[in-house]
Amino acid sequence: MKILAVCKGAAERLPGKSYKTGIFKHAVSGGVMIDAEGLVGDAICNRKHHGGVDQAVYLEGSLSLDWWTNELGYPVEPGTFGENLVIEGLDNRDVTVGDRFIISELILEVTSCRIPCATFAARMDDPKFVKRYTKAARPGIYCRVISNGIVEAGMQVEYKPFPGAPVTMPEMMETFGRRLSAADRERYLAAPVHYKLRAVLEAQQ
Repeated sequence: MKILAVCKGAAERLPGKSYKTGIFKHAVSGGVMIDAEGLVGDAICNRKHHGGVDQAVYLEGSLSLDWWTNELGYPVEPGTFGENLVIEGLDNRDVTVGDRFIISELILEVTSCRIPCATFAARMDDPKFVKRYTKAARPGIYCRVISNGIVEAGMQVEYKPFPGAPVTMPEMMETFGRRLSAADRERYLAAPVHYKLRAVLEAQQ
């Protein structure tokens, strides 16, 4: 695997909206520093729901974006979904919580899947896109930063699967907001899930 694109964005206003968003990302050239809060210089406007240590970096696999290109009927360029990194040869459906992506000194650990929102639908200019994205069951991937590093397009990516019981991105999307069975809750908590989800699950015990 390798990095197909590194994407950053500035705060921009959505057409017809009063607020600004950092969802408009574009591929950049040269090295970009990634620390515990994400890509240095990348805009994150709504920190209540976006960004933070367990959503520091957002990944999309090139195979998933290729699928969307076929589904939508037009090229889905890097950054279209608001992602920071596009990993060549990766299918989002194969990724589980705890998987690691190692890019030179940078180490990313998967924490959760992307849950589509109204801003995403507005970005795609499709009021039904949240439902469409959910039905596709190919959610993007959020990661925490274990070790900082500088990345750029073309760098090799080492993929290390989580050794424990898997919690896949499609499963995580399907169970979002639902009460898990005791067995599933135990499996989720055994993986390094996003701290907000961990707090919810621990409160259910």
